[in-house]
Amino acid sequence: MRHVVLDTGFGHGERLAAARAAGAPLHYIAVLATLPPAQAIADETLRAAWPTAVAGLHRLLLDAGRTTLDILLGDVEANLGEVTARVDEFIVPAPLASPRVLGKLAVPDARLAACDGDDAWRRGLRAAGFSWGDDGTAPGWLEARYTSRKPQPPRPAPPERSAIVIGAGVAGSAACERLCARGWQVTLLERHAEPATEASGNRAGIFMPLLSRDDNIPTRLTRAAYLYALRHWQRLGGLSPTGALMLGEQCGVLQLARDGEHAALQREVVEQWGYPEAFVRWLDAGAATSLLGAATPYGAWLFGQGGWANPASTCRAMLAACGDRLRRVFRAEAVRLERRDGLWHAVGPDGAVLASAVHAIVANGAGALTLAQTATLPLYTMRGQVTHVAAPDFTALPLVVCREAYMTPPVDGIVSVGATYDKDAERTLRAASQEENLARAREILGPARVPDSLPLQGRVGLRCMAPDRLPLVGALPDYAAPGRPERLRDVARLPNLHGLLGYASRGLIWAPLAAELLACMLEDEPLPLEAGLAAALDPARFLLKERKRLATGSVASAP
Repeated sequence: MRHVVLDTGFGHGERLAAARAAGAPLHYIAVLATLPPAQAIADETLRAAWPTAVAGLHRLLLDAGRTTLDILLGDVEANLGEVTARVDEFIVPAPLASPRVLGKLAVPDARLAACDGDDAWRRGLRAAGFSWGDDGTAPGWLEARYTSRKPQPPRPAPPERSAIVIGAGVAGSAACERLCARGWQVTLLERHAEPATEASGNRAGIFMPLLSRDDNIPTRLTRAAYLYALRHWQRLGGLSPTGALMLGEQCGVLQLARDGEHAALQREVVEQWGYPEAFVRWLDAGAATSLLGAATPYGAWLFGQGGWANPASTCRAMLAACGDRLRRVFRAEAVRLERRDGLWHAVGPDGAVLASAVHAIVANGAGALTLAQTATLPLYTMRGQVTHVAAPDFTALPLVVCREAYMTPPVDGIVSVGATYDKDAERTLRAASQEENLARAREILGPARVPDSLPLQGRVGLRCMAPDRLPLVGALPDYAAPGRPERLRDVARLPNLHGLLGYASRGLIWAPLAAELLACMLEDEPLPLEAGLAAALDPARFLLKERKRLATGSVASAP
């Protein structure tokens, strides 16, 4: 079990260094208003892993996974209420307006080292459940213990670490890796002969964050997923355009403005939020034209850490990291789930049991619509056709370019252009979709750089999506359970059945963070996201909305 420390100061990492030196498993949560510059961090390993200074929670794994460091940037008081953790030790070097939140996070007998303060500060700490004596404290500090008569509920028993994962795309592969890293025994079921054959099978997927004027929930979630994915891929060996373990490149993504009004918005967003250039730069029309090598009348966002990756190679890398804790069952067609004797059983069409485990994780995208337990989820598919163009037909691009469509640099001599959003499930290539992709490419590069006609080559995939375009991560709701719950925590759940679904067009970056989030939920570890963002991904959110809608309708129609 990891020792969990919450620090509202951090300094230059001195206290973290002392805690790491003890050698025990450690989870250190630093809640900070501003991020110290990397050059101020003495530890070389930590300095090399230092995150980009943007708001949100940044999870770093150190000491071969023995130490987890969470850095939560933003308003300290507000962010303390967003922490989901059971804290063993608090370090509070400056008074808080409301120390009560510390008591909500403390385990029984948790230690507190807090700055001394006035009577109001001391009363607040006592009201939060902390007590101390008059002796044995350093000057200016209070050494206290959490002795509240209303402690947190006791820690749950450690989970039984066996799971079935259905689907070997990016969602399922990431789930296998994050669970096996924690000592789980996992059986992976896939109906095809190899990983990443369905929606994860494109030659090149692009990765970039999402920006907005109001920094809304989708923006914050996508930013967290994007930055976590970059660190995750680096831990697995890093992306390389030359065909190493993971094929890909952080060549940058240039997101062109649609028109003058959009260009003004792009510039406003970058200036309003003060993003560091390592995260995003706004380029005027001249700079964007120079970088693109084609005239563009408006500006652009440049995401220097963005780029492209081959999803299948990331799947292979994640599965390889699982070692012998992973059992692979491929060509598992028409699997259904049955629950008997406290276990989930994956059953084939002939009635044979393919795998049994305490937990089951549905991560097969559109395939979830065929399982009895997940068929009621409000998921749907959108067809996406990508056009493949031999590089000599295009002037080679130095980076990923996107507007209404995206274009990658050549990958093994092929440029990917796409992708369409079609409301059907036709799997064969269509000339109309090809022309749509090429027309968008002409709008970006100009007609001289895009031939009028090209051979019909490409790939079709079906994206799995939810109505709000956000993933479903966590315990799956029981739609058949009676009652009208009003809060997520009151929704009845199917026992030990979990979902990693609805990744839409951003599966590359959703997969690592969503898998880490689910693993933390299963292990009762501190979550890698703010509580409000984690709730926005709860699969039960749609059930709550539906029950509320029905309740409102029944009240409105009552005489």
